[in-house]
Amino acid sequence: MSPAEPVGAHPDADRTADEPVDGPRGGLGLALLGSELAVLFRRVRTIALLGALALIPVLLAVAVRVTTADGGSGRGPAFLGDITQNGLFVSLTALTVAIPLFLPLTVGVVAGDTIAGEASLGTLRYLLVTPVGRVRLLLVKYVAAAAFCLAATLVVVVFGAIAGAALFPIGPVTLLSGQTIGLGDYALRLLLMALYVTLSLLGLSAIGLFASTLTSVPVGAMAATIVLSTVAQIVDALPQLDAFDPWLFTHHWLGFADLMRDPISWDSFAANALLQAGYVAVFGALALGRFTTKDVLS
Repeated sequence: MSPAEPVGAHPDADRTADEPVDGPRGGLGLALLGSELAVLFRRVRTIALLGALALIPVLLAVAVRVTTADGGSGRGPAFLGDITQNGLFVSLTALTVAIPLFLPLTVGVVAGDTIAGEASLGTLRYLLVTPVGRVRLLLVKYVAAAAFCLAATLVVVVFGAIAGAALFPIGPVTLLSGQTIGLGDYALRLLLMALYVTLSLLGLSAIGLFASTLTSVPVGAMAATIVLSTVAQIVDALPQLDAFDPWLFTHHWLGFADLMRDPISWDSFAANALLQAGYVAVFGALALGRFTTKDVLS
């Protein structure tokens, strides 16, 4: 670095117009993504978050088992009674319980830490010194956050299936439309539900990524992401604000229930995908504009 170069200058600032910041260096991008995923899923915090999510279906199944073991009254939501008849419903119930709060909470922590976490540790500048480029780094961070969304959802589904099979009888599953399907068909539908919930969280991840580019304090970005998720759900629940519902990234979060019909209704899946794609595009562009123009001092 020359004496005339400002401290926060972009490490790629001396490139010519014919040398894009993020040129065709696919191998480097894949290596960076692999490194980012390894670091993310080896962190104690990430393991703790996934462990907490795994406890949700387990505690749910144990609670239902304990309260019904001695011929309990059976009071409570109808889906809890379904669990006692077929343990495979634990996964579906756990997803319904986790998506309003627990999944957004964990995703907000991971997405809010993407850029702000590196800045707070003083490693962001060193990452940009390597021939990676800001665009590629931002994409890698977002893909890693999306991978966590998938992992978090699968943890809820898999541990729900294990807990349900261990504590309750399992067998053919009765769908919401009244038809009965076998275990293989239901397993496929559970996978589709996991993909649906993962898709539902992509917009929130983009919001968290953008918030993370605005600060070097990870807790602030995490809190902003989680608060926005909560506010969106509150607005979605108020009849007086129904006009905003189609634009809220949380609006279709519980639409995975349509996958429990025969034939499967794909309307919610398509509407959710379009809505989340819009949020990813808007907040991804905002994050890109912010991150590619900010001075990185740490």
